[in-house]
Formats: sequence, structure tokens, C-alpha cells
Amino acid sequence: MFVIIDPVGNVPVFLTLTADREHRGRLALQAVVAAGLLVLAFGLFGTQLLRTLGISIASLQVAGGLLLILLALEELRGTVGGDEVRSNVALVPLATPLLAGPGAIAATMLFWREAGQWSYRLVEIGALALVLALTWLALWGSGLIRKLLRDTGIEFLTRVMGLLLAAIAVQFVAEGVRGLVR
Repeated sequence: MFVIIDPVGNVPVFLTLTADREHRGRLALQAVVAAGLLVLAFGLFGTQLLRTLGISIASLQVAGGLLLILLALEELRGTVGGDEVRSNVALVPLATPLLAGPGAIAATMLFWREAGQWSYRLVEIGALALVLALTWLALWGSGLIRKLLRDTGIEFLTRVMGLLLAAIAVQFVAEGVRGLVR
């Protein structure tokens, strides 16, 4: 789950989205709590919800990938974080699709389906809580990173992360399309 949520990899995105924000700590906490609740909700009810709506995990991957592509394009153009686009970046795109994206949701749903017993599910909840705590710590400490890298370093890192995020998004879409074709 640590690799899927990627606390360290989300720091540059968080810094970009909160460039002019005073309350990074609050936004980090909101994003982590929302992501945790979303992943837990999908662990508990996701399979039934997707089945009821007639949505496959592959479709969820494609949708998440398309959302990430939009964010990646904003990063590459240097237009991320505008207030006219979104009022609470903690929920979208941080909590979802970045922290609680298709990968985390699908992995949790699959694990819970295979685990069966609640004791195994409690282990998953504990692991998720640990990863989310580490994620909050990384996001909370992002201000120090900003001071070290300065605006030019953050801008460079943001563009590089935009390119990597675009590649991840294309991978999500490709895997989703592959799943839809099967």
C-alpha cells in the first residue's frame, strides 16, 4: 500500500497545489483522512457498489487515469493550483485520485475479497493507517522542502513530476483498457 499511495512522490504535487495556501497542515490532514475513509469505504462496500452500478475495476482505472492526465497537463503547463479551478485541493485531486486512486481502491477491494476473515482485514486497516500517517507527515513537512528548493526548484520538480504523472496516468488508462477488452 505504501508504494501505491506513494507519500514521498506526492509531496511535489502537494507543494504545487498548495503554493499560495497558508494552512498546508490542515489541507494535508483533510486529504489523508478523506483518502483513508474513501479506501475503507471501497474495502467495505466497493465490490457491491461497482456491481450495482455496472462498473468494472477496469473502468475505474480508465476514469482515474483520465483525471490524472488532466492534472499532469496542468503541471506541465504550470497552471496548477488556481482558485478558479478548485476550491479545496485536499479532496480533489489530493485525496482522490492521487492518494486514494484506482490502484489503492482496487488493491483494497481485492485484498478484502481474498482475506475473508475480519482479522486479516484489521491488518489491512492497520497497514493503511500507518501509510496514511507517513503520508500526512510527508505532506506536513513539505514546507521545509519548499524552503530548501525555492521557487525555481519547485517549478522544475513540478514539471518533471507532471511528466511522470502523465506516464502513470497513461499506464492507468492502458491497464484499464486492457481490462475492458478482456
